[in-house]
Amino acid sequence: MLARDWYYNERNRIGLEPAVASIYDNFDDADLRARAALKMLGLQRGWRIADIGCGNGVLATEAALMGAEVDAIDISPAMLALAEIYARDRKAPVRTQSAGLLSFTYQPESYDLIVSEFTLHHLPDFWKAVAMSRIYRALKPGASFYLRDIVFVSMPDACERDVDQWADFQIKNHDFSRENVVAHMRDEYSTFGWVMERMLTDVGFTLVSADYHAPMHGTYLLRKPNPSA
Repeated sequence: MLARDWYYNERNRIGLEPAVASIYDNFDDADLRARAALKMLGLQRGWRIADIGCGNGVLATEAALMGAEVDAIDISPAMLALAEIYARDRKAPVRTQSAGLLSFTYQPESYDLIVSEFTLHHLPDFWKAVAMSRIYRALKPGASFYLRDIVFVSMPDACERDVDQWADFQIKNHDFSRENVVAHMRDEYSTFGWVMERMLTDVGFTLVSADYHAPMHGTYLLRKPNPSA
């Protein structure tokens, strides 16, 4: 039997500075948008939720303030420290865990909701599927997985056009520099939306919705089937 030294080491991806890693939360109304997303997802008081790749902790904190039992999970010590400060400043009871999609600890069928935003693209496709299967096992039957990530929306022959559109959108709307765009394309593992959908459904999820609402952005709402429902 092979030792676990073949397992992907997520901590090799650590290195983004907080200012870059938190770019998607760098809005004055981030708390309002997080609360709106949680309401859309039907968050109820007493739910147990995980925010994997929690960044600076805005969504995790809002979920806790809405009455959920929250695990804020991130592989980056710098981001986890920011999340702890953010939650403490707002007196939100958030638990933090230094881990990633492949290493977070969980009890099977223990979460009512799992959220992961702009984190999955750090993993190659094989490990994306492994991560999704772990999330699937961690959710209760009938529970939801809310995923947002950077994905290629079209087919491979159009990727050059898509990258140009995405780069232009990010530079104009999210304070990306050209260097950020180049680094993402060269060093990260964004995949095609149709590949993402196949991975998710093959793991076992029911695809409730897939929204490709901005260049190379995909938002997915998934549900774990409940055989007894």
